[in-house]
Amino acid sequence: VCIHLVRSCSSVRSVKSKYVCVPDKPALSFSHQQRFFRTSAVSCGQIVQFKLSDIGEGITEVTVKEWYIKEGDSVSQFDSICEVQSDKASVTITSRYDGVIRKLHYSLDEIAYVGKPLVDIEIDASKGVTSQEDVVETPPMSHEEHTHQEIKGHKTLATPAVRRLAMENNIKLSEVIGTGKDNRILKEDILNYLAKQTGAILPPSPKAEIISPVPKAESVPAGPVDKARKAPVPLARPVVVAGKDKTEPVTGFQKAMVKTMSAALKIPHFGYCDEVDLTQLVQLREEMKPLAQARGVKLSFMPFFIKAASLGLLQYPILNASLDESCQNVTYKASHNIGVAMDTEQGLIVPNVKNVQACSVFEIASELNRLQTLGSAGQLGTNDLTGGTFTLSNIGTIGGTYAKAVILPPEVAIGALGKIQVLPRFNEKGEVFAAQLMSVSWSADHRVIDGATMARFSNLWKSYLENPASMLLDLK
Repeated sequence: VCIHLVRSCSSVRSVKSKYVCVPDKPALSFSHQQRFFRTSAVSCGQIVQFKLSDIGEGITEVTVKEWYIKEGDSVSQFDSICEVQSDKASVTITSRYDGVIRKLHYSLDEIAYVGKPLVDIEIDASKGVTSQEDVVETPPMSHEEHTHQEIKGHKTLATPAVRRLAMENNIKLSEVIGTGKDNRILKEDILNYLAKQTGAILPPSPKAEIISPVPKAESVPAGPVDKARKAPVPLARPVVVAGKDKTEPVTGFQKAMVKTMSAALKIPHFGYCDEVDLTQLVQLREEMKPLAQARGVKLSFMPFFIKAASLGLLQYPILNASLDESCQNVTYKASHNIGVAMDTEQGLIVPNVKNVQACSVFEIASELNRLQTLGSAGQLGTNDLTGGTFTLSNIGTIGGTYAKAVILPPEVAIGALGKIQVLPRFNEKGEVFAAQLMSVSWSADHRVIDGATMARFSNLWKSYLENPASMLLDLK
C-alpha cells in the first residue's frame, strides 16, 4: 500500500512525497486523523469544498435559482456565489474564501442540501486554511458566526457584507444604530452613517433601485370606474395538439403552500361576511394621493384596511393570537404583524407589515410599497415572510367579490377583501344614491373565536372605514 503525503513548509512552499510500502498489511492506522484534500504541483493551490451552511428556520434543502459565477472564475470573500430559494424565502450565498471556482456541484433548479458541498474553490497555498499542517477542510461557519459580531461584550447583528463595508470605511459597528429587526445593522445604516460623517450625498441603496415589472393588475381593490370594464384577455400559450404528461417536483414557495394548507385543514373554520360602504374612504384617498406621491409613496386602500384592522385588534386581541399544537395554551401576540397575500410569479406569498399598532397610515403605505417591489422581483427575505399574526387577502385585485379564505397557521383569523363596486343604495331619507361598496369575508378558528366576537370585530373595522375620520380618535 503506497500513501502519498503532501506537506507544506512555512518558509519555502514545496511538495514533498513519501512512499511507504507495507506488504501484506490491510491498512495503516494513524493516531491523529485528518481529512486530506488533493493538491496539484502545477497550480500550487489547495481545493476546499465550500459547503452550504445552515440558513436557519429549520431549512434542510434549497433550490438553486441562479449562479453568479462559473467554473474558472476568481472570487473574493463576501462575493455572491449563487441565489437559492427555500420554501420560505430567497437567500444569496456568499463566498468565505479568496480563490478560483473549480467545480459547481449543482445545476440550475437542482435541490441543494445543507451540509453538502456547493462549490469547490482552489485557494492560494500561501494563504491556505492551514500553515504547517496538511490541508484540512475548514468547518462550516455557524449561523451565529455568520450573522453576529462580538463588540464590547454584546452581539451586534450584521451580515458579512455589511461588516466588510464598515471595515473598508473605518467605521466601528458599535457606533452605528441598526434599523433592522432586533437592531440589525443594514447596509443603508452604514451609508447613512458615512454620509453624516462626510457630508457626502450618497446614491440610493440598491433596494430602492429595484425596478419592479409592469404590474399585471392593480395592487389594491379597483375603485369606481367611469369606463367600461375591460374583458379579461386569455394568456397566450402555444397550442399543443398531442404531447406527453410532464411531472415536476414541488419546490420553493409552492412547497411551502402545500405544508401550510395541509396544516390549515386541521383548523375548524367558520365564516362571516359583510358589506362595507367605502364612499368616504374613496374620497379621502383621492385627496391624500397627491400628498403621498410628493413623498414618493403610492397610496392604495390597503394601508387604511390594515390600520383599521390593527385598531380593531386592540379591542379584540383574541384575533391576534395563536393556539399551540396541543390546544392547551393561547398566546396573545403583542405585535400586530399583519400579512398581505400577494400573487407573484413565484406563487402565493404572504409578507407582513411589522408592528402596525405603532405605524401611521403613511408608514404602512411605504412598507407595502417596499414589500410589493421586492415581491415582484422575487427578493423578499425570511424576515418579511415570517412572524405574521393576522392576514388580509385582497382578492379584489383579480376581480372577485367573495372568497372563502383559509387561515394561515398558527394564526387564528384571516380576511378576504372583494372588489369595490358602484351600486345603488338607499340613504336615511329613502333616496337612492351611488355607493362605493366592498364585500369582506372573514374566516376564524372556531376553537378559540366565536361568531359574536368575529361579528363585533368586523363591525368595528367597518365603522373605521365607513367613517375614516373616526380613526383619528384612536390613532397612537
